[in-house]
Amino acid sequence: MLLNAVALLLTVLYPLAIWFGHGLVEPRWLALLLLLAIACRLPALKLQRAARWSVAAALLLVAVALWSNLLLPLKLYPVLVNAVLLATFGYSLWTPQSMVERLARLREPDFPPAAVRYTRRVTQVWCVFFILNGGIALATALWASEAVWSLYTGVIAYVLMALLFGGEYLVRLRFKRLHHA
Repeated sequence: MLLNAVALLLTVLYPLAIWFGHGLVEPRWLALLLLLAIACRLPALKLQRAARWSVAAALLLVAVALWSNLLLPLKLYPVLVNAVLLATFGYSLWTPQSMVERLARLREPDFPPAAVRYTRRVTQVWCVFFILNGGIALATALWASEAVWSLYTGVIAYVLMALLFGGEYLVRLRFKRLHHA
């Protein structure tokens, strides 16, 4: 639990650390921050195949940053996170239960057919979000300044995610009122 909290904190603060460290610290040293975040994820490797793939890809980014001493591989980490989430949520659309349905069933195991359709649609919305968010993260990594990249990946992306969570929550309340009343 503590390692998960540390990994989450490192992931959230990562873009800001890259921005503040740029020009002051060599990228190969900043790569150690990403390596620390990866180390915190190691206990999850036994449980989740997606976690193993994301850790392997993140280790590749760290290795390239260490070898090249370039900042770009480190700026690609948010792109990787969005790609892994897209793959996970997208793959679930070809299984009997979408990712959002699986998560929702943790709280409410009994689902009417309308709720199954709703959660599948929400999973699709998250897939679109991950495509757009990952695309913007890639564009800012390639063509924007470190300040713009950090602002987007460290602040704006989280605000957009919170807005999507909040908006979906309001829609879900309305959906429940209409379908469970």
